Amino acid sequence: MNVNPNRKTVKVVGIPVDPLDMERTIAYIAEQVEARRKGYICLIGVHGIMEAQRDPELAQIYARADLMVPDGMPTVWLGHAQGFSEMQRVAGPDLMLEVFRRKELANATHFLYGGKNGVAEELRDRLTRRFPWVRIAGTYTPPFRDLTDDEEQSLAAQIQQIKPDFLWVGISTPKQERFMIRFLPLLESTMMFGVGAAFDFHTGRIKDSPQWVKRAGLQWLHRLIQDPRHLLWRYARNNSAFLWHIALQLTGLREYPPAEVDQRFSVRVRTATDQ
Repeated sequence: MNVNPNRKTVKVVGIPVDPLDMERTIAYIAEQVEARRKGYICLIGVHGIMEAQRDPELAQIYARADLMVPDGMPTVWLGHAQGFSEMQRVAGPDLMLEVFRRKELANATHFLYGGKNGVAEELRDRLTRRFPWVRIAGTYTPPFRDLTDDEEQSLAAQIQQIKPDFLWVGISTPKQERFMIRFLPLLESTMMFGVGAAFDFHTGRIKDSPQWVKRAGLQWLHRLIQDPRHLLWRYARNNSAFLWHIALQLTGLREYPPAEVDQRFSVRVRTATDQ
């Protein structure tokens, strides 16, 4: 990890978010891969921010990320309010496609980790049809439970042989963040990305929303309509809590100091997908 303690970030209830747009994010990724510097990138929105409010361990994982990319319009609006007018939303599915699309990254190798049975393989096939130059060197579908020691060793051995430039982790927050920080030193990869539902977006299991819906900050509603049983409680809980905490921050009624990197921190993660 190459965390710069002096980097300027947007303060979102104690979680630092990098004031990025797509071009600067891609430029950073290309630089890291060229230098073969290992690290992980988190795509952060309301869900992740509120999970970190409840879970100091997750806040530590975010504090150690190489980049905290604004995957949600509320983070962008707060960035604009804090003087970062150039900041734009960089959604996980969009970033994933952009990395695959870019010819300057055409020599990179990729590994897909996540999804239900068959999803990673379907995503591999779709991406290679759309971008014939890409090299997806492997896939792995984790079970609906913790990986056993043998499974961890098997995964590490598989990636050791491939040594991919990019490892795309498509499970869920906070499982994907715990996976990345635990396995970063164990796996022979360069950059890891926690992209959540991107695997389902790009295989058509989740319908993407129009750009005007995204710009209005209403993509959560578009997803809720598609999957109310799974998402209703998450959005009801997190969106209302987020508005409350943001109101406290903006009015100065509460301070939200960012988590400092604790050198003694370690984590034994859950590695299963959502059930």
